Amino acid sequence: MTENQKPKRRARYKGTHPKTFKEKYKEHNPEKYSDEIEKAIQRGNTPAGMHISIAVNEILEFFQIKPGQIGFDATLGYGGHTLEMLKCLEHQGCIFATDVDPIESQKTKARLESLGYGEDMLKIRNMNFSEIDKISKEAGKFDFILADLGVSSMQIDNPDRGFTYKREGPLDLRLNPEKGVSAAERLKEMNQYEIEGMLLENSDEPHAEIISKAIINRFEEGEKIETTSQLRNLIEDTLNFIPSKNRDQEIKKTCQRVFQALRIDVNQEFEVLYDFLEKLPDVLAPNGKVLIMSFHSGEDRLVKKSFKNYYREGIYSEISTDVIRPSAEECNRNPRARSTKIRFAIRA
Repeated sequence: MTENQKPKRRARYKGTHPKTFKEKYKEHNPEKYSDEIEKAIQRGNTPAGMHISIAVNEILEFFQIKPGQIGFDATLGYGGHTLEMLKCLEHQGCIFATDVDPIESQKTKARLESLGYGEDMLKIRNMNFSEIDKISKEAGKFDFILADLGVSSMQIDNPDRGFTYKREGPLDLRLNPEKGVSAAERLKEMNQYEIEGMLLENSDEPHAEIISKAIINRFEEGEKIETTSQLRNLIEDTLNFIPSKNRDQEIKKTCQRVFQALRIDVNQEFEVLYDFLEKLPDVLAPNGKVLIMSFHSGEDRLVKKSFKNYYREGIYSEISTDVIRPSAEECNRNPRARSTKIRFAIRA
């Protein structure tokens, strides 16, 4: 470097804070900012661009993973649970993992490879976890299976994915943006009664009737609902009759439920979970263990019913009698853990 040349500096955003997600360099490489990440966690926040794994200690205590075992992580996500399970294997045995999200799974693969867990230890497949039977043909029967059914924080934080009403972005909500139809397209396909039914079945939405009418009215007036803010504004306008002292909180809850209902519908989450639960007995090794973390009462009901039925038939030797929840301490540290419901089963 000559005397007149200056070292290249990282391109900086304008102003005190970055304005857009693409400018927020820390969100794209959160592991490089450990001090700031820890400060955010201590405040009870999930640092943008990463995901805090829930109930790690409880999961490891239940599985009692031993070197040489074969495991399956149904929802790879950020890879936090996967990493801790890999550590227990001590480079003997392996974990198969699936994730339908091609964007985040590639990032996670690179992150875990950099920590020494390559294809020999971690075999990632970009497919739906309902296809666990196909994975089992390659892997054999599993000693432990984990399914965390929650949406990863990285997906929520990226406005281009459309998972949250809090940020402007396309109304997409697909876990795999390369397949299927977006939430915006899905709404155009349905009539009022189908939208109402979806909101009731997927999120127990108390305002399902008037919201479904409002959506159809917008379409009949020639208006579009193609962005997260357009749907949020429609909900705000529709719930304008609620007394002002309760309105903001009710709008917030309704937005959460409506976006959840659309996400479940677009990704066929109940159908996928049902198929997965049906295939579990055939892919678990004798005394193999499965643990499922759900965040929706409908999902939890499916898990509870399946586990009970197979327990009565003698296929499972033990199941959780009650739902298990993360500790109060963890919920204070990570508010996204509060809605977690955990159930387990052990193969006979």
